[in-house]
Amino acid sequence: MKTSISFILLSVAVCALLPSCEKDDSSFSDYDFSKYSLRSQQGDDDEEEVVTLPDTIALAIAWNGAQATITGDTGDSVTIAQSAGDITVTSTTQRYLQITVSGTCPDGSLLVYSDRMWGLVLNGLTLTNNDGPAINNQGGHALYVTLADSTENALADGSVYADAPKNAAGAVIDQKATFFSEGQVYISGNGSLSVTANSKNGIASDDFLVIEAAPASGPTIAIQANGTNGIKVNDGMEIYGGTLTIDVTSDGGRGIKNDASMTIAGGRTTITTTGDCRIETADGIIGTTSCAGIKCDSTFTMTAGELTILSTGDGGKGINSGGNVEMKGGTLVVTTTGGNEMAKPKGVKSDTGIILSGGSFTSKVNKSWACDNGSDSSNIIGMITIVGTPNMETLTLKKKEVIVEF
Repeated sequence: MKTSISFILLSVAVCALLPSCEKDDSSFSDYDFSKYSLRSQQGDDDEEEVVTLPDTIALAIAWNGAQATITGDTGDSVTIAQSAGDITVTSTTQRYLQITVSGTCPDGSLLVYSDRMWGLVLNGLTLTNNDGPAINNQGGHALYVTLADSTENALADGSVYADAPKNAAGAVIDQKATFFSEGQVYISGNGSLSVTANSKNGIASDDFLVIEAAPASGPTIAIQANGTNGIKVNDGMEIYGGTLTIDVTSDGGRGIKNDASMTIAGGRTTITTTGDCRIETADGIIGTTSCAGIKCDSTFTMTAGELTILSTGDGGKGINSGGNVEMKGGTLVVTTTGGNEMAKPKGVKSDTGIILSGGSFTSKVNKSWACDNGSDSSNIIGMITIVGTPNMETLTLKKKEVIVEF
């Protein structure tokens, strides 16, 4: 399909192109996320894929109620299927595909298959899908999401998902969140995005998620999760700027559920969980899953920015890490107010160690321990490791209250 472009192409929020490439499944610790960048990736043959900004296909989707108007120069490599407000885009192009979405739809969705990384510009979009994800990226490559400056965008799912459809190859299409991506997700721009998750996760990636720093205020993201997690990622998450607010209202729900490492290096993040333990029985054994502001299976590292967590339910955790919790800078304030009838609430819990060497660290609990490093220590001093010289005037080391400032 080929039509004339009647709009001015909104440029991708990019300030630099990296000359080297990375595989999709590699660690992202070597990337420079301090500024916008468009990162190429290697294919299975290890040959570089070089993408330049002029080599871009631009597509615009504007919803108006149950219908949508689609414009752009697609050619034979990008096909579009439309059923009322539901849009499916399939791209086999070797060029960079950028889709700009706008308008309002009370029951619609965007489903994208792409053989290469692509960009999505939210330019004043309100999109609700009553029986599935509002946006679903089924491509395994990077997705660059730009919240257009000064725009307000909103996504919502339904309380019950329809049976998952199948793709052309007969495989079931994953539907894990209001905004779901099989590949990596980078979010930038100076607009806002609100996400309402009535059934599953708010935002989820089967790879990793990065919230970028920005020249101005950065992206403003607000997530209300009423069924499970605010954010769910498989391969790690990093926050470099913007404002992220997550409210979770469910038993056993997590603000951020991360199956790998977690890094906060900027921005302002506020997480509130409201709910008690989720009680499950498997093979006759009763188990509990506690709420947590952040649950990560590997190291949690904070070097800058602000993080505030409040957990109000029984057994709730502020930070629950399978690896070290390393505080090197920034401001962290964790408060848990719940009881310990079904599980022990903790402010900051690590399976291996809590290491404080910079910034401002505050953890307060109503019951149990403010800090827990998995040791058998009966004293709070044995639960944390302090590197350097903290402010002795504010230093507080109590079972239910730990304050360490540098």
